[in-house]
Amino acid sequence: MDAARAYTNIALIKYWGKRDEQLILPMNSSLSLTLDTFYTETGVEPLKALHEDEVVMDGVLLSGASAEKVRHFMHLIREKSGSRLFARIVTRNHVPVAAGFASSASGFAALAAAAARVYGLDCSPAALSRLARRGSGSASRSIYGGFVKWLKGTDDASSYALPVDPARWPIRVLSVVVNGKAKRLSSRAGMKRTVETSPFYPAWVRQSEKDLAGIEPAIRAHDFESLGKIAEANALRMHAAMLAADPPFTYWEEGTLTVMRRAAYLRSQGVPCYFTIDAGPNVKLFCLQPHVNRIREDLSRFFPSEALIVTRPGPGVAYLDHPVQ
Repeated sequence: MDAARAYTNIALIKYWGKRDEQLILPMNSSLSLTLDTFYTETGVEPLKALHEDEVVMDGVLLSGASAEKVRHFMHLIREKSGSRLFARIVTRNHVPVAAGFASSASGFAALAAAAARVYGLDCSPAALSRLARRGSGSASRSIYGGFVKWLKGTDDASSYALPVDPARWPIRVLSVVVNGKAKRLSSRAGMKRTVETSPFYPAWVRQSEKDLAGIEPAIRAHDFESLGKIAEANALRMHAAMLAADPPFTYWEEGTLTVMRRAAYLRSQGVPCYFTIDAGPNVKLFCLQPHVNRIREDLSRFFPSEALIVTRPGPGVAYLDHPVQ
């Protein structure tokens, strides 16, 4: 069994919309920060005795749509490698699944790395990024640590992620778990509805490219304020496009709005922090290390301590020297 660990990432410039559903080519380039707390470990073991891929997640044998998504990805692996062997895939998730914490990003990044190695495919970072993208778009970014940009590209070969900055400065992300349960509308379904029906969507795509051009120099200069303002505005515009879809929808809950309001309040008190929200109710607050305790203290009046998780910039994908049980 070959095994790998990959970490989740949080997008500052969002990926929300595909121009090619099969290849998972995005409508716009995006940028994220890999986090060090939430991760997935996956082992892949090809076995002659199997007649289909066997997928075990957190000790439970998967079936239905979740298993089929993994099997579809493994068919791609076999197509690229020329192997006919099915595999036993064992995954341990240290991420709230389907709640807006990018569990699919860490999941498919770890699966791509483990499967590529055991089936003898190219394991260079760029090749793994392209491969992981075929399972989940945001997984292309979890191959790397720190700040990472995913190039939208024009075809399968040119759409992959690359590192922007290792994030060796005291930026922190305070993840607020508003609701750790699975969301009612999947990211894939919400994304498709927004692209196909929202009149705001084309403007969001155009603005996102401008946001990306603005945030990269801010990251390299360690300009936290510019980074925060651009990321927060990008997230709000994405969610506005969802509200304009037909039928309209939102992932926000009461607690989501509470965190957004507290971020604005803290800034008014001279505490720099900015929020971003993916496809889920949970909120991530960007801040600098000296302000973490002040922000956590403020939010602890509204959320239990276990719902407030401080994360640092995380590493890229890594291979394990032990099997996943």
